Amino acid sequence: MANTATRLITLIMLLQREPNQKASDLASKLGVSVRSLHRYIVMLDEMGIPICSERGPYGGFSLVRGYKMPPLVLTPEEAVAVHLGTSLVGEVWGKLYQDAAQGALAKLDNLLPDEQRQQVAWARRSLVATGLHRSDLESFAPHLDKLQRAIREQRRVRMVYRSQGHPQSRQREVDPYTLVLRWGWWYVLGHCHVRNGIRSFRVDRIAELTLLDQTFQIPADFNVQEHLALDLQNQPQVQVRLRFRAQAAYVAFDNRAMWQTCEQEPDGSVTVTINLPDLQWAVSMALSYGPIVTVLEPDELRRMVREWARAVVEQYAQ
Repeated sequence: MANTATRLITLIMLLQREPNQKASDLASKLGVSVRSLHRYIVMLDEMGIPICSERGPYGGFSLVRGYKMPPLVLTPEEAVAVHLGTSLVGEVWGKLYQDAAQGALAKLDNLLPDEQRQQVAWARRSLVATGLHRSDLESFAPHLDKLQRAIREQRRVRMVYRSQGHPQSRQREVDPYTLVLRWGWWYVLGHCHVRNGIRSFRVDRIAELTLLDQTFQIPADFNVQEHLALDLQNQPQVQVRLRFRAQAAYVAFDNRAMWQTCEQEPDGSVTVTINLPDLQWAVSMALSYGPIVTVLEPDELRRMVREWARAVVEQYAQ
């Protein structure tokens, strides 16, 4: 817990949620000693918060029956957290939740006391997150809206979808379980009736989307976080080794977060390794650095880089 004020508010909420809690249990939930817990009880009593205690095996501390906290009591840090979270919702979801986010922030600003309002004003100036969604979010926002509705109502959808690397679209029927924002792209995750398994579909690749009347139940053992972690582990990957010229070593170091390994050689050049989804992705990356980078491995990637570079030269030679 950040400070005494936060602990006091949390203590009131704990007592309001469940009466007759023992001091040892409350202290454990707050992460403090029993002695400190009793000190907080005294502080609340001095503040006019009515707390009673009962002895015996079924006794404990409780709020006086009928007492309720004010509708909105936040510490300055909590007010900032709510502001930041609401701002992120507006940024990530675009028009779908932009108005709601702005309305929530206006209400928050109107209800907060001066200290919290000053903290929020500081956060608005100093803690900014932007550019989290693609610039063309508006083009597929209707799909997000439909998918959100389908997930809420647990209705199957029919989509015309183009998979990565395939020029032709095909029809799929999917039970959508959840929407996921991953690596800057929106995905819908659910049971695909064509593949008869859980699959993810990038929303911007959906050409047509129709809500169907069939309903479904999400399996009780489905865990989105576990599935995403497993899906990431099972994705095919190509390990690539690149060497940056000594004169361009700073480029490798400027992008250090991208590499699995990054080592400077005795001649000043830098050798890096990176795992990429496929060879086409790897070719695009290697060529994007032009002559400052040489592909060391794999051999198939070296061959593809030569072929692509030769084709580009021939195309512009014409």
